[in-house]
Amino acid sequence: MCQQPDAPASDAVGAHMAPPPGKEPKLDAGNKHHDHYAQNLPRWRNALRNRLIPIVRWETPWLALLQDKVRSPALDSYFAYTANLGTHTFYMVFLPILFWCGYTSIGRATVFMLAAGVYGTGFLKDMLCLPRPLSPPLARISMSGSAALEYGFPSSHSANVVSVAFYAIYMLRQSAEQDNSSWNLGLQCFFYFFALSIVAGRLYCGMHGFLDVIVGSIMGALITAVQLVYGDWIDSWIFSGSCMDIFIATLVICVLVRVHPEPADDCPCYDDSVSFSGVVIGINLGAWHYAQTAYALKDAYPSSVPFDLQEMGLFKATLRILLGVVVIFVWRATMKPALFTILPPIFRLLEQARWNMPRAFFLNASRYKSIKPFDDDDNLIPPASELPHMLKNLAHPRKRSVSVGPQSAADAYETLAYRNRRRRESINSLDGGVPEDGLWSPSSPTLDPPNAEKGEPLLGTRLLPTPMASRVHSYEQMMGTGKVVQPDDDKNATTTTTPPHSDTDVAGDVYPPLSHTPTEEENEKREIFMKLTKPRVRYDVEVVTKLIVYTGIAYIAVAGNPLLFEWVGLGMASHV
Repeated sequence: MCQQPDAPASDAVGAHMAPPPGKEPKLDAGNKHHDHYAQNLPRWRNALRNRLIPIVRWETPWLALLQDKVRSPALDSYFAYTANLGTHTFYMVFLPILFWCGYTSIGRATVFMLAAGVYGTGFLKDMLCLPRPLSPPLARISMSGSAALEYGFPSSHSANVVSVAFYAIYMLRQSAEQDNSSWNLGLQCFFYFFALSIVAGRLYCGMHGFLDVIVGSIMGALITAVQLVYGDWIDSWIFSGSCMDIFIATLVICVLVRVHPEPADDCPCYDDSVSFSGVVIGINLGAWHYAQTAYALKDAYPSSVPFDLQEMGLFKATLRILLGVVVIFVWRATMKPALFTILPPIFRLLEQARWNMPRAFFLNASRYKSIKPFDDDDNLIPPASELPHMLKNLAHPRKRSVSVGPQSAADAYETLAYRNRRRRESINSLDGGVPEDGLWSPSSPTLDPPNAEKGEPLLGTRLLPTPMASRVHSYEQMMGTGKVVQPDDDKNATTTTTPPHSDTDVAGDVYPPLSHTPTEEENEKREIFMKLTKPRVRYDVEVVTKLIVYTGIAYIAVAGNPLLFEWVGLGMASHV
């Protein structure tokens, strides 16, 4: 779980360092300033962030209005369930099957597009550190415990699903001339619906804003275009047979991993980027190797695995898929603990020689003696022990978590920053001054605050006195309240943030006091951050471990398992 930084001592946020393993982390609330990002980001990155933050704040009440208008128990279940179809895990489970069933070109294209989407969105997320739309007023509906811990902009789900859907639609249209059937048209309609459903679900579930899904979708479409234009050239380069080409491709990916921006909070976006980088390295190495063997099809796409369902039979095909999955999980289960034992002494030597490349939020090897087992480090392929729980959740889609309130450090910082902004606006409104953060800030068409006649501070006069404007205004007042209601997942509890249809203040103390003593401010910050789940310690060896493990997983998927299938009698090379 990722909320508070574990920066090196030399870093500007040294006060946020993780404690030694075994000791309870101590919250230093005094360092949780509303201008946290101005202090911990380079000036140019913070300037970009300041240009986009007003958009996130502006769209939040409109998203809450949308959620309120259309939300129902049936849609909660549908969008929470289908969100799993846009996750990295879903694609990582089904991608190897494409390779084992002979769809090599589609499998490679999908891997490259997903890797580009995960890396590209993760790069922008960590560079800009933009929060998700505030909760409250939004309720966040999710079956994933890690999704809310990432930054919001742009949406990885949107980039993934649009790239895959557009590629599938393009391939279907290419084959429509030979297969001009209702099936072809039906599949095209399905992929359009699939993409729209996932993108709309991110808005409905309160996980993303309009800006997030629009930019994410545009990135997905551009990634598809690049794959269609340059994909064949990249594959011909990889399959050229030159070891130097493979080395250059691997080196480029490692450089991309290194130049990934360091965020201001402990966000897991980087972990996913590293994992998918390993996947790309692995499928290139594996495909290049398998293409050189006598088992690969010679008159087909390079490194294609021989497969014919009618000749092989359903039972044999299912058996080899199960065997391939088991081999992948065995590799993951054995290599991760082995690397956690082997790598720390090597990293300590590199650290002594000053050859290490420390990264914020990752504990240097000199600061720990051993790594305790943990299973919450992977958003791509979960440990085998988690599969029964995941299948149970998929079998019961209504078992979802509906959360209200800050869930991550980014949420908490934005809550504090929004509170501070409203206080300044209130003071400046009374004094006739101009707000300190005078950047462009779109305002919603709302009414004057309902309690203005009671002498409470005003946030500024708005126009368009309509019922919709009144509702949007009520959601504005809920922003920054930071009131956390976390239901018990085991009891399937749900929470609603739908305010009553009235002109009264529905969010409690929506106008924070204008004057705060330092003690009151620290208590306010402490109250918010103490409600967040404390992050686990993250170790420097995890980056290399993920690269090796996922390189191995991809290599096994495209080369190791196909060779194993032939050796155990589940292959078809001898029949081709």
